[in-house]
Amino acid sequence: MERLLLRWRTRRGHRTAVRFLEMLARAVGSRGWRCVRLYEPEEFPLPVPLLWVYASGVAEDVGVVVSVRAVPGGWAYHRAQRGRFGYLVPCGDAEAAAEQVDLLLKHRMFPSTW
Repeated sequence: MERLLLRWRTRRGHRTAVRFLEMLARAVGSRGWRCVRLYEPEEFPLPVPLLWVYASGVAEDVGVVVSVRAVPGGWAYHRAQRGRFGYLVPCGDAEAAAEQVDLLLKHRMFPSTW
């Protein structure tokens, strides 16, 4: 039952998710990453808003898609490709989320840095 409630909150919380993803976009942008905002329902008819964060320059094929999902007690950033198993950090701390995304992308670009 809780899982259904969390899924419902995630789909109904479009504005909340966009607000948290905007905070993350600013935080990762200050670290030099580029973002594509997949928020507009008319352009991107997706069940949840997404933020694609990727490397600029030579390694443009390196990126991660981040979503915001409802969790017990609030909201959290997740790697969209992994769903609920892609948990990063709770929302509200965009700098910590940016740090996680930064480490993940650096590892993908330079695998020996993990």
